[in-house]
Amino acid sequence: MEENFTIIELSDNEVKFMEDKLDEYDQEYIKFKMNGEISIGIKENGYLIAGLNACFTAFKILYVSTVFVEKEYRRRGIGTRLMDELERKAKELGANMIRLDTFDFQGREFYKSIGYEEVGFYKNGIDCFAESFFVKRLD
Repeated sequence: MEENFTIIELSDNEVKFMEDKLDEYDQEYIKFKMNGEISIGIKENGYLIAGLNACFTAFKILYVSTVFVEKEYRRRGIGTRLMDELERKAKELGANMIRLDTFDFQGREFYKSIGYEEVGFYKNGIDCFAESFFVKRLD
């Protein structure tokens, strides 16, 4: 039997259709789904010096997509204060785990120092970077 497959660029409607079909399939396995996000920052004299953004994914997991602290404010506890507040809010909203990823030149050692468990790691020898994947279970 001859197959007539064609690879195409998806339209916005086709992307939505595909995502809806995946959600439909996932419902068999994912019994609890959370929505929403947490976006918090720290200002000094009205200037944003640090912030983070995280969103809920499947199950009760919060995914941290962005954490940033201005260079001159690093190593002063600002990142720890942000992450502590994130964990407090995540627990309050019912999350039981936080996950994130970071490159080696970003926050790998920082996340280890505040109790995140490195669960994955890979090196890209061509571009000379490594990426780490972390989780923290919330009690």
